[in-house]
Amino acid sequence: MVFASAIFLFAFFPITLIGYYFINPKYQNAWLCIMSFAFYAWGGLGAAGLILISTVVNYGLGIWMDKLQKQNHKKIVLILAIAYNLGILGFFKYFNFMVEIVQGAISKVGITVEMDAPVIALPIGISFFTFQIMSYVIDLYRGQIKVQKSIINLGLYIMLFPQLIAGPIVRYIDIEKEISNREITALQVKHGLKRFILGLSKKMILANTMGELADIMFNYPENIGWISAWVGIACYTFQIFYDFSSYSDMAIGLGEIFGFHFPENFNYPYVALSMQDFWRRWHMSLTKWFRDYLYIPLGGNRKGNARTLINNVIVFFFTGLWHGASWNYIFWGLYHGAFMLCEKKWKYLEKIPRAVRRIYVLLITMIGWVFFRADNMTAALKYIGELFSFDFFNLKFLLLQINNWYIVVFLLAILFSSPIIKKIALKCKTKIGNGVYDFLCDSAYIALFIVSVCFISGAKFNPFIYFKF
Repeated sequence: MVFASAIFLFAFFPITLIGYYFINPKYQNAWLCIMSFAFYAWGGLGAAGLILISTVVNYGLGIWMDKLQKQNHKKIVLILAIAYNLGILGFFKYFNFMVEIVQGAISKVGITVEMDAPVIALPIGISFFTFQIMSYVIDLYRGQIKVQKSIINLGLYIMLFPQLIAGPIVRYIDIEKEISNREITALQVKHGLKRFILGLSKKMILANTMGELADIMFNYPENIGWISAWVGIACYTFQIFYDFSSYSDMAIGLGEIFGFHFPENFNYPYVALSMQDFWRRWHMSLTKWFRDYLYIPLGGNRKGNARTLINNVIVFFFTGLWHGASWNYIFWGLYHGAFMLCEKKWKYLEKIPRAVRRIYVLLITMIGWVFFRADNMTAALKYIGELFSFDFFNLKFLLLQINNWYIVVFLLAILFSSPIIKKIALKCKTKIGNGVYDFLCDSAYIALFIVSVCFISGAKFNPFIYFKF
């Protein structure tokens, strides 16, 4: 089930909300847990069974770990928990990829082997909820949190529907207190609804429109020249940002409505001044997860330059692999890591004007997105070749595809990807006063919701990119 759908907006969400606020408070967690499970089960009973089993297994391992006195014994349980969770993730997400690698390696030595491996369906959001579960058992081992003795409460943390299938990745320590006790005010609910509507409108108006034009360019590479290629990747650059950030907005807003405060996931990444700055702003919950659970345990930057280099390569290798079982994603991760390492080593950005630094980051990011969007490495390299072909071949194709609506949305996408609108809004609020500003703001959100619903009712193109991760 997706947030940007009639079934969610007019059936699941109202039923969940009404039940939550009218039920006895001591059963609210159970109600949310049941509805979250139903939300996930909408995508398939097999995947729902998997998340249910993972909840029970990790609950049992957590209870077992808590009862042990010696840290060495706790470590054994931690290893079992990590092995189980990574094993599940590895099997469902990477098994077929590993079979392809083995087949390719064998064929290199002249041996032909046909492996009739079953095609394993990828459970939606498995990368997200697996990392969340692992944060619970690791923090429990570290003594940073207390064991959750209620399987309902632990199940709620793992399956909480707002951020279950596309993040942000929420650590147990971030909402530990809110699972047991949370207060909800009318102002908080209103703010949550507005945040949800903002995300919904970004998704339906900006992400989907940019995605339509991006698909045309990527699906018909034989018809494009270099200008069309840049238009295509520029549109995809906005699509992936608004697609993912809109889901995070909706998740954070829904969380607020039910009394949870999830971490922010994006902070205007396309105005970054370096690749390191980009990763402080893009998918921040994933960046922090890898920092706390991989980079720092590996030694971070505390064991010399050579070890720091290796640690960074490892982190960005797994960052790419986390996104998908493909060489494209692995290369994309290492590509980003390479630029970050170059920036740290040679510090060539320090004396460059800010405007030039922003252009530098945008160009690197956009070229990197080609590997994210293309079907394989061959297609990615071919598309990048078009970006730098300087060939005006078939410019007519581009002109036939672009209309006034695409141009308006493209300009809006540029505008809202920077903090300019936020700054203008703050100045307007100061000049016209809180009362008038709030009335105009509320009216605008109501209008955005109506427009978004209209888009949903007629949508033929409504993908969510990060569902496959």
